[in-house]
Amino acid sequence: MRLACLFSGGKDSTYAAHLMEQAGHEVVCLVSVVPKDPHSWVFHTLNLEHLPVMAEAMRKELIAAPSSGEEDADLSVLKNILSNLDVEGVVTGAIASDYQWDRMNGVCHELGLRVFSPLWRKDQLTVMNDMLHAGMSVIIVGVYSDGLGREWLGRQMDRKAIDQLSSLSKDRGMNVSGEGGEYETLVLDSPMHHSPLVPHDVQVEFRRDSGHLRIGRLVISER
Repeated sequence: MRLACLFSGGKDSTYAAHLMEQAGHEVVCLVSVVPKDPHSWVFHTLNLEHLPVMAEAMRKELIAAPSSGEEDADLSVLKNILSNLDVEGVVTGAIASDYQWDRMNGVCHELGLRVFSPLWRKDQLTVMNDMLHAGMSVIIVGVYSDGLGREWLGRQMDRKAIDQLSSLSKDRGMNVSGEGGEYETLVLDSPMHHSPLVPHDVQVEFRRDSGHLRIGRLVISER
């Protein structure tokens, strides 16, 4: 099947696309809605200015469009993009968010598109470990949960980090995968990437109990 992937540059959408291609489908393009409001409930908002170089590193066509960040506007923009694509289905990286699941499925149902969410309702820790085993290189670029301090920004998602996130999940009730908005990620390399990415001109912005990593440039590197 020819599929479009709802893409943020984060671990879940990238890994979902990888799984669908492993299953024999073709992810022909990456679709991104770019909200003006950084608090959009529907779409990821960090470092979206780097989407073109992310897509280039994966050798995928990127189709991105701006939106206000309000729910209705975001979904309207998404519907407009998808209605003009030559695809049979849409890939999402949703794991546990009923809010996102309902809205994505609603848009795609109206357009007669199948929805593929290969991570949906899977054990979150298992998914994280599978990503690591698949060879994904992921860094944390936003932290918004008690227990995730400044030191987590820019941190590589390795075995030690996953173990610590698992402990925080048990102690504080957070989603270990960050599905509840506890943290956000950026993928620097994966089986989907033809070339890895290297962040440059990185600045940490942290206030009180939350913060994010502002990346000045993402540069395509050689393996």
